[in-house]
Amino acid sequence: MTAEVDRLTSKKVLMVCSNPAASEQTGWPIGFWWAELTHAWWEFTELGYEVEVVSPDGGALAADSWSDPRDDSKYSAADLISLGFVSSPEHAALIADTKPLAAVSVDDYDAIFLVGGQGPMYTFADDKRVHDVVAAFYEAGKVTAIVCHATCVLLKTRLSTGELLVKDKTWTGFANSEEDFADDFVGQRIQPFRIEDEAKALPDTNFIVQGRFRAHAVRDGLLVTGQQQYSGAAAARLVIEALGR
Repeated sequence: MTAEVDRLTSKKVLMVCSNPAASEQTGWPIGFWWAELTHAWWEFTELGYEVEVVSPDGGALAADSWSDPRDDSKYSAADLISLGFVSSPEHAALIADTKPLAAVSVDDYDAIFLVGGQGPMYTFADDKRVHDVVAAFYEAGKVTAIVCHATCVLLKTRLSTGELLVKDKTWTGFANSEEDFADDFVGQRIQPFRIEDEAKALPDTNFIVQGRFRAHAVRDGLLVTGQQQYSGAAAARLVIEALGR
């Protein structure tokens, strides 16, 4: 009986990742950040949620190299959840051939979760397809979650009223203090713009951050946001809370 109840009450989450791109600032190949996918995935699937990974264009995806626990940099070597995911052929296959956003129906999902990384600053920021799907989920009364650099979409996503989705909302995203650290670490400017600067220039919205590289997620009604790569699980838990399970 329990299994049947779980089947009937299970939730379905759409996770959107960046397609591969190249940074105009650094020349690096960029994409999504593993931990923001895998840690949220773990939270959802532990409750029996169904999770589908898609991308704006569809096709094979690539992660930022520093987010891969196997990378020579060892930057994410301690991320055992991501290591397990990428080492599993069944799970790795989920990003090998993704469905495009054009094939997605909002009605089929209970929530959307946009994964960050370096890619979204180029592939999400000005992509109307991404803005439109975020607005569509939100206006359909679905939980709408966005983490790290993917929150750049909220700088421009507008509802059918013409107002920004973040009007009168409290939200978070990658902080200037974190951009400073990253830039200093590599010895050059990494991002084409800074989310915190752009967000604080918007009227009628409340953008907040906490300590550098500390888990931080915010829920304001249907909108859930996470500050950076350490906030994926925290944001996922707020999604679960908002869904009532």
